[in-house]
Amino acid sequence: MRCPRCGCQDDKVIDSRASREGATIRRRRQCIACSHRYTTYEEVERGGLFVLKRDGRREEFSSEKLLSGIKKACQKRPISSKVTEDLVERIANEVTDKYEREVPAEVIGKMVMDGLREIDHVAYVRFASVYRRFQEATDFVQEVKKLGAKP
Repeated sequence: MRCPRCGCQDDKVIDSRASREGATIRRRRQCIACSHRYTTYEEVERGGLFVLKRDGRREEFSSEKLLSGIKKACQKRPISSKVTEDLVERIANEVTDKYEREVPAEVIGKMVMDGLREIDHVAYVRFASVYRRFQEATDFVQEVKKLGAKP
């Protein structure tokens, strides 16, 4: 693994842990040259699954892109990285189990919204505002009212 700070390929693994569902391994590494510590993730390659976008484009499914979107919704919220990573892993596993070649983006968006609704309502509304393309403040109000109506 190449060090993100100095580029050296010589490192040592300090800590290694499997995720709760066992599909991902998180490793803490330390560069031998500069002593910089960084985290890497190892997972089984999920090849061949594409996301069918709203505009008809096809894009390869990416857990990293999914995690990035969820992290944006969770910014400055009391949500640990472990919680967001577990959500991504759960969604990725469900998608790859149910779909062989293509999955509509709407399906993934719904899974993210369902997961965020359970984790944090503010993160849920943030994600919903982008996913559902809110245009007016009333869109936010309606979504918050829906949250109050859910059991």
